[in-house]
Amino acid sequence: MIEIGKINTLTVLRETAVGFYLGDTEGGEVLLPNSYIKEKPSVKEKIEVFIYKDSEDRLIATLRKPIVKLNDFACLRVNAASDIGAFLDWGLEKELFVPFSEQKFNMEEGRYYVVRVFLDDVSKRIVGSSKLEKFLSNEEMKLEGGQEVEIMITEESPLGYSCIINGMHKGLIYHNDVYQDLFVGDEQIAYVKLIREDKLVDISLQKGGFKNVLSATEIILEYLENNDGFLNLHDKSNPEEISEKFAMSKATFKKSIGVLYRHRKVLIKPDGVYLVVNKEGTEEQSEEQTQEGE
Repeated sequence: MIEIGKINTLTVLRETAVGFYLGDTEGGEVLLPNSYIKEKPSVKEKIEVFIYKDSEDRLIATLRKPIVKLNDFACLRVNAASDIGAFLDWGLEKELFVPFSEQKFNMEEGRYYVVRVFLDDVSKRIVGSSKLEKFLSNEEMKLEGGQEVEIMITEESPLGYSCIINGMHKGLIYHNDVYQDLFVGDEQIAYVKLIREDKLVDISLQKGGFKNVLSATEIILEYLENNDGFLNLHDKSNPEEISEKFAMSKATFKKSIGVLYRHRKVLIKPDGVYLVVNKEGTEEQSEEQTQEGE
């Protein structure tokens, strides 16, 4: 059966003046237009094509692969906007249509928006929607505190950044938990910080508790090893400097430096942090640091 919105493996049946007709094992047929072909396929050859509908409501095959598949989310650019809807670039010859009724906010040409691609029940056409909430639910979640998840940033608000969790749920990253630049459409690994009684999910970009500190120590050590063993930050540095360099909070930075010092891997001086390079140096420098602390 030929499936719209998916990659189909079909057989080339015949060549015509307008293109090649492809078929499945159940007798279905679809046109692959000449304008979509760079190299002509052979009759009886099996090829992979994406299926969607053209402006005349006919099934059409293309050899191109879309940026996003059916029932997935993606951040796409608006190529054109009108009173009836917007047309987004999703990698195919025909742009993805987002009806005006499916826009959370009026889309503007040249801007990027996170949309859900779905099959319209009435027209049976593939369309997009920026009204993401209707495709997400927090009613039944298999999430727990500290769990690693995949997120996509969807929107910034006065509270923080809204995000999609594992393609199914909605979450929020509060501004005071953000120590790096974030943009709509960003996809990355994050962690469940808190699941509230009202089923709202707080998300953190860093591991919680001591796991976060251990991860941060690795980042700091790598920096020291790649920068001649010196870091011009210390426990008196302002939070903005620390956030800009390492995308972590000052509290995490101080705990991480403390862990490294207790393991005799760094020396802390008024001008910054120094990497300890050998055992003898560690003992001498640690004594010096102890005296300075006194």
